[in-house]
Amino acid sequence: MSTADLPPGAPRSAFLSSSDQPARIVASEVLGGWVLQIGGIEQSHVDLEDPTRIVHEYLRRMANVLDRAWPRRRPLRIAHLGAGALTLARYVQATRPGSAQLVIEIERELPTLVTTALPMPEGTDLEVVIGDARDQLAAQEGRCFDAIVLDVFSGQESPAHLASQGFYREALTHLVPDGLLLVNVGDDAGQRFLAAQVRALEDAAAEAGLSGVWTLTHAALLEHPADGNMVLLAGGALSSPEVEDWRAGWERDGPHPGAVLDPAQTLAAFADRTGPR
Repeated sequence: MSTADLPPGAPRSAFLSSSDQPARIVASEVLGGWVLQIGGIEQSHVDLEDPTRIVHEYLRRMANVLDRAWPRRRPLRIAHLGAGALTLARYVQATRPGSAQLVIEIERELPTLVTTALPMPEGTDLEVVIGDARDQLAAQEGRCFDAIVLDVFSGQESPAHLASQGFYREALTHLVPDGLLLVNVGDDAGQRFLAAQVRALEDAAAEAGLSGVWTLTHAALLEHPADGNMVLLAGGALSSPEVEDWRAGWERDGPHPGAVLDPAQTLAAFADRTGPR
């Protein structure tokens, strides 16, 4: 589908009642494809013609993690906490057809806007639940996933009940024994919030008897704590004897220049960055 037209009758905008912000689907004149804007700020990019094309760096790193941690084209049971434009859900369907995907999104209007304007790949098995990520994940009683993707954080403005050791502990209980929790943390210069999230996730993993937190990011953010995103990983999958092979693959896959930190390196990198616990 070209960027000239959305599907006939597709809405291009909606007002989000939870955040009290307008959401719009607009053509990306620079990158091609489509962009979801919320409050005038770009949140997600979608290429309908090629769902495997991911332009946002942190999402590309998350996709690379999934690609390495499970055999090629094996369907996954995956939960996405935070919908955006469903970029990663599209990628999972394109690369792992038959995956069972759950999306939990607090903005009631957003999934309808996105899926109507930007249809999902054919055959996508996508369940959408509207509500708070913590409440609705807890409501999935007895349900476990291969991977849980948490993409709701925005620095110090993030919901406190989600940015906590308690929530990470709860999320880890919804993983299969060799599952993986992927957390996108966006933060301002100084990265105090990010440092606090590393500690919270590390403590939750230790309580669960799991190995520590891995970090994937742009290398420059480790030298100069500027605005940016980092991907934190925790879960039983990281105890695999293949984890060093995965690490080498993540380093090769980029985006470049990238950095992949093991648990010891993660703790060392954020030891001198103070923030609220």
